[in-house]
Amino acid sequence: MTGDEGTRSWSSSRPDEGPKPVGLRALPRPVAVAVGGGGVVGAAQVGVGHALEQRGFVPDLIIGTSVGALNGAIAAARPGQAAAWLDHVWTHARRREVFPLGCLSSRASIFADRGLRRLIARAELPSRIEQLEVPFTAVAMDLATGAQALLDHGDLESALLASAAIPGVLPPVDREGRRLVDGGVVAFVPVRAALQAGAASVVVLSAGRESWPLRPTVPPRRADAVAARAGLLLLHHQIERDLQEVSRQIPTVVVPTGIETWPAPWDFGHSQRLIDTASLAAGRFLDGLRVSGPGLYRADEPPVPSAGLDMARTASASEAGR
Repeated sequence: MTGDEGTRSWSSSRPDEGPKPVGLRALPRPVAVAVGGGGVVGAAQVGVGHALEQRGFVPDLIIGTSVGALNGAIAAARPGQAAAWLDHVWTHARRREVFPLGCLSSRASIFADRGLRRLIARAELPSRIEQLEVPFTAVAMDLATGAQALLDHGDLESALLASAAIPGVLPPVDREGRRLVDGGVVAFVPVRAALQAGAASVVVLSAGRESWPLRPTVPPRRADAVAARAGLLLLHHQIERDLQEVSRQIPTVVVPTGIETWPAPWDFGHSQRLIDTASLAAGRFLDGLRVSGPGLYRADEPPVPSAGLDMARTASASEAGR
């Protein structure tokens, strides 16, 4: 894990001030948690949440995009006690419940949002954002202007639906005079929103493979593979740009998941595996974390693919319809 060299330390070196804080305690307050998008990446976020809760960490504010908005809202409603609840939500979720086939919404989307509404209802959240225990913001995008929409007050359900409204897949949400869609289009990992909200440091939960340096590959030829590769590159460059911009100003900690090979974004059948793997990897990283001023703190190398997760990738197509 690394930080920018030459930046000032947040801890004084004077001997009369005692030992310097280490790990999460060294992060200057207020500290935000930025929870990114990515479908099944949300299960890995639960594993990271387990590791944070085990170390007594409670953020001062939470910013979430897409699936990260739902996870973040649940964490904001139950600070320090959300991981077990989220574990249950993710290990019981199935693709056909969230994206039910045959439920055409309108000309604006392939699916209706009934499944997502049911998932939000089962989370037993308050009706308004202001009623959450920890200050919370859901990030969406204004479809008219392309601007980032920061939803930090008002109706909570519509904010979560807007943040997760994948363009063309789930219906846009009309809220306060704006038509809103998935915030991942403009802020897949919402660290800039965390800085804008006044954070003095930020912990990122948890970026998927898009956040790692991408390995060169033979250019794909099939249309679906070309589109997938281009989408991956687009997200990677957006994430790196935002992380670099914010880390020049405040400590930015990207907590690893230990996962290199991911199932399909809509395949919830491997949630338990992702939760367990991420919890272990995040815990090891956090125990060795040392923060010394603004900079980007993350694992030095991306994780190595495991045989189990390679098997998960090949099995994802058969299990996606569960």
